[in-house]
Amino acid sequence: MFGWGQGIKQEINLGKKQNQQFVQIPTARLKQRIEQLCQQYGIEFLETEEANTSTASFVDGDTVPKHGEKPDDWKSSGRRVKRGLFRTAMNWYINADCNGAANIIRKVSTTLGIDTSGVCRGALTHPTRIYIWVTANQKLS
Repeated sequence: MFGWGQGIKQEINLGKKQNQQFVQIPTARLKQRIEQLCQQYGIEFLETEEANTSTASFVDGDTVPKHGEKPDDWKSSGRRVKRGLFRTAMNWYINADCNGAANIIRKVSTTLGIDTSGVCRGALTHPTRIYIWVTANQKLS
């Protein structure tokens, strides 16, 4: 599954230096390459739009409207308080990236037959870190 924000880097304003560094990342080419590798190895590639997934609270069960279909009165019950941290309506602090990823999965769960009932606050608070650059012989710290 690949979360994709069509035109995500268009008309972005992060400042002169940040725009030069961020906008140059060829995400469309990366997506095409991942899709190509999935086909090569027989893995189903599913693309979904990811609009409003980082603003909606997965734990509170907020609806996640599609791009361009957000009602005028729609408001998230939680909010991102700083980089990497999302506060829910119940004042629980969870990982913001995990919250967004859980919402992306929720958007396609019916299509893929995925049960998201097991995803809870604990899984979103302290996600498991996987260090891909560390070899099996090295000790993780």
